[in-house]
Amino acid sequence: MVPDVSTGDRSRGLLSYLFGPGRRNEHTDPHIVAAFAMPGITDPGRVPLDQHQAALSELADYLDQPVKLREQRLGKKVPQHVWHCPVRTAPGDRYLTDAEWAEVARRVVHATGIAEAGDDAACRWIAVRHAEDHIHIMATSVREDGRRPRNKGDGRRAQAECRKIEAELGLRRLKSGDGTAPKTPSGAEVAKAERQGRRNTARVWLREHAYAAAAAARDEQEFFAVLTALGVRVRPRLGPVSGEVTGYSLAAPGDTDREGKPIFYGGSALAPDLSLNRLRERFTPAQGHEQAAVAVQGDRSADAGGSWRHAEAELRSAYAFVLTATEGTAGEEADAQVQAQAAAFAELLHNTAAAAPRQLRAELRAAAAAFNRANRSAIRAEHRTADALRQAGRALLTVPGSKDGDIITGVLISAVFLLIALSEWHTQRGHEQQAAAARQSLAHLQAAYQQSARPRLAQLADRTPSREEKARLTAAVEAAIPEHAQKILADPACPALLTALAQAESAGTPPRQALADLAGQRELGTADRPAEVLVWRLRATAAGRDVNRARAAGARSTTRRTTTPANPVGTPPTPRQPVTDERRRSR
Repeated sequence: MVPDVSTGDRSRGLLSYLFGPGRRNEHTDPHIVAAFAMPGITDPGRVPLDQHQAALSELADYLDQPVKLREQRLGKKVPQHVWHCPVRTAPGDRYLTDAEWAEVARRVVHATGIAEAGDDAACRWIAVRHAEDHIHIMATSVREDGRRPRNKGDGRRAQAECRKIEAELGLRRLKSGDGTAPKTPSGAEVAKAERQGRRNTARVWLREHAYAAAAAARDEQEFFAVLTALGVRVRPRLGPVSGEVTGYSLAAPGDTDREGKPIFYGGSALAPDLSLNRLRERFTPAQGHEQAAVAVQGDRSADAGGSWRHAEAELRSAYAFVLTATEGTAGEEADAQVQAQAAAFAELLHNTAAAAPRQLRAELRAAAAAFNRANRSAIRAEHRTADALRQAGRALLTVPGSKDGDIITGVLISAVFLLIALSEWHTQRGHEQQAAAARQSLAHLQAAYQQSARPRLAQLADRTPSREEKARLTAAVEAAIPEHAQKILADPACPALLTALAQAESAGTPPRQALADLAGQRELGTADRPAEVLVWRLRATAAGRDVNRARAAGARSTTRRTTTPANPVGTPPTPRQPVTDERRRSR
């Protein structure tokens, strides 16, 4: 059961919608099921058609009477005096009678402080039903005694009451909210998207693109530039005195009002962590860290695979940290650091989706979009502790995409492990919404991994060594990793692992040594398919050694060329480096 509290200032306008046909003629039999004073109240849904408009005006005036009296007494208008709370059952829930909906309405206005039971001076309210699965509670938020109601936190209180109602009425039990969810699109926004044939509303579209832009950007100027390049209209908010940027709002291409003006949404209206202040917390680099990251990226600029290997290493480090925090009795500081890892991982997912091979992008984008919700919790992130993972994610966008499927698959499996650990961390801390979103993201990420891994595993399995070689390699597994050997050998990916071991041996690494190097990794104890994990670890390690050998050979070749006595004609001699004091002392 989902309540959604909002406020406005037009009683007559809201009543016209509640008792009207709806924007798509979806309203059926609009009528009042409960009210602050049911006997004698005018129900516009139960009067003859020629009296309908007059009944709407009469009801609006009746509900607004305490508001008008307060305005006369204070000499000014009462702002946002219309309180509105639709309450909807979940898909698949049973049909509720009018009497049951009436009880729901009374409990919600009591719990939110709009009209507590037994309070004769409470606000005036009605509950209108015009569909099987929901009601609309409308109130005017001035009490009979002229005071405003004490309804602070009414959205949270309505949610809590609905959780109790679900249990008592045998309805689907939804997860408790924690105030970190983004604002849901309004019915008008949804209807507009449907009319225009768009999959998402403008609000959701902007939210997804803002997250992707924030993941790619190093500062707010680059963030705004990326959004502008995507066709998004950016409107900075400037301070009245300093003229500095204090906020921003975005408008989607082609999303305009009736007058043709762009419809802007503030960053915090898209999601709590998209406000400019929250973004600046992520953009601000640790001292000296940004320069180091640029230097590392420069070293890898000619090797796209190097960026992917670096991302995998940082994912594994983050996984170890989150796993330790989950297993131990972590305090507030450790939780803030884990939340920072979650935020950096959210950015890395977006950047992975942009840099991965085309056939993987749809699932990776879906994983990133789902994890956006898992990334928001009531715990404030200590972002600086996750800068390494964040920079590794951004580095994926700075070089041409890697064509090495093994390296990319290794990154995906490391991302799967980290996502599982973050899901468990959320579960242990009672973050129901975040844990559910993490599981949804995990399903998409695992699908991307399967797309990448299955063809390569099949190729390796088809090249399994001879029976004698298999026996020898199997013995090496049993000797090197005895605690996990049984599970590894029973894994359907074991034939592919034996091939990978044989290839590593051909490259000069004995099987036992290769396995021993990987034996201490914690993933093996938690993995359902440990042989698959070992395959990608072996392949990634081998690829890294090949790159290092190539770099070393290139360095030796360069050294030989620069020490040749004669220079080519027309080529200036290489200037000699000045002898430093340290070199003089070493002679």
